[in-house]
Amino acid sequence: MLYPKFKGESSLDEKDKTKGIHSEKLLRISCEKARREVLNQLNYVKTCVLARELCLIIRTHRAVLEKQDVYDCCGFISNLCKETGCKEASDLCAKAAEAILESEEKYLDLCEQSCKKCSQSKLLRKPSPERAVYVA
Repeated sequence: MLYPKFKGESSLDEKDKTKGIHSEKLLRISCEKARREVLNQLNYVKTCVLARELCLIIRTHRAVLEKQDVYDCCGFISNLCKETGCKEASDLCAKAAEAILESEEKYLDLCEQSCKKCSQSKLLRKPSPERAVYVA
């Protein structure tokens, strides 16, 4: 699509028309790429970031929640992980949800494993600075 001419604008020669079409195509491709990036970002926030935040809330306030509350929330978190493609973390979270109804110790172990598999938690970890080796 070429933009309309304004008063006093001369007509484009053939080279300028080709240039305009080419730049318009590049602009359209750039817009499509930007749109995909924004949609990917939105999907990441509504799945990974939300799951991680909910998980943190559950683990932080587990003492005041009932087992059924934890079971429901962990099941929801598991579905968010599954939706984003984190199958292993999702499976562990689902197992943790089942375990909370039977054994708190087993729940904590599975929850820990799930958190370690979470790709979002890996992004939050800061690399530890190199330490000098201490030799006595």
